[in-house]
Amino acid sequence: MNSRERLLMALNHQEPDRIPLDLGSTQVTGIHEVAYRNLRAYLGLPEVEPQICDRVQGLALPDDDVIEKLGIDVRGLFPLNSHNWNIALTDLGDRWEYIDEWGLTQQRPKDGLYFSVVKSPLDRSTLTVDDVRDYAWPDTGDGQRMAGLRDLAITYRAQGRAVMIKGVLAGIFEMSQRVRGMQTLMIDLASNEALACAFLDKMVELKIKFWEMALPQLGDLIDVISEADDYGTQTSQLISPRMFRKIFKPRLQTLFARIHQLAPRAKLFFHSDGNIRPILPDLIEIGIDILNPIHITATGMEPGALKRDFGRDVAFWGGGVETQNVLPFGTSQEVKDNVRRNIDALAPGGGYVFNTIHNIQADVPPQNIVAMIEALREK
Repeated sequence: MNSRERLLMALNHQEPDRIPLDLGSTQVTGIHEVAYRNLRAYLGLPEVEPQICDRVQGLALPDDDVIEKLGIDVRGLFPLNSHNWNIALTDLGDRWEYIDEWGLTQQRPKDGLYFSVVKSPLDRSTLTVDDVRDYAWPDTGDGQRMAGLRDLAITYRAQGRAVMIKGVLAGIFEMSQRVRGMQTLMIDLASNEALACAFLDKMVELKIKFWEMALPQLGDLIDVISEADDYGTQTSQLISPRMFRKIFKPRLQTLFARIHQLAPRAKLFFHSDGNIRPILPDLIEIGIDILNPIHITATGMEPGALKRDFGRDVAFWGGGVETQNVLPFGTSQEVKDNVRRNIDALAPGGGYVFNTIHNIQADVPPQNIVAMIEALREK
């Protein structure tokens, strides 16, 4: 059984020969370049200059020798976007700055690890719906974004790997927050719904424009399509389930339906951190096939209960180890014990792909990453 067969079997809620492993196929299942360099050294692999697939988060794309060494089953396609394309840095002395294609001003301290948005282009009190419509939005349907990706997908398929593709902008909620400013958008949702919805509708439009360009080129080679948005916090939700159902759910349904029309054989992967249990039935209803990351320490996201209540309807991707405390700060034995508990809850009967809870960060020691993989292989 090759990697692609293994993954598809698991996503079809059957138990393959072993649990499929993902590391680095998306911008939410990856590894920071610092942790990646340390991991390569620990594994005795030669030093290389990592290929950065997401400059804002500092994520490294795993090389073929790491893919083989760890037995990673999924390879990712990263279209050109504001996190990996046309990043022209300005030296501000103690930090780097660039203005991306969305008009966001991003900065990273020179001794830091990540870029952060420091200025949102449409965060002003006088903004109107017409201003949103007339803004110079990026051309998400630009074919340059797909340069070389079909050949890469063919290579990955020839290797027997499953192929995942991500989009070119964050979720409709998250991207609207970035451009408008999080606090300002939240106020809009409560006091100026028409303005907030103008942003959301624009993001749906831009997403569909990208997928209508990309999927006809790659649909025959793609196994999983990644979409994302963040609706949960550690304990609750950023917006109420009522607001989600009224404002966000219909727009996501339009987006998901179009993706399924364009690539009917591919599975739809949806990422949202935190406690999203109250809206998980809604997400399943409108077409997600896979939930990521399974934020197991968030309120309501206990893995055994999720598997019991939703395991027939959705596959779980992630949640294999707790990444806020155990993976970076625990002992190797604590990592292994945590992995075993999560696998025992999520993997029986299939419908499970192993990954962490979000990206492996820079401070994770390589011996804990290896312990994580060893515990997975022992199951």
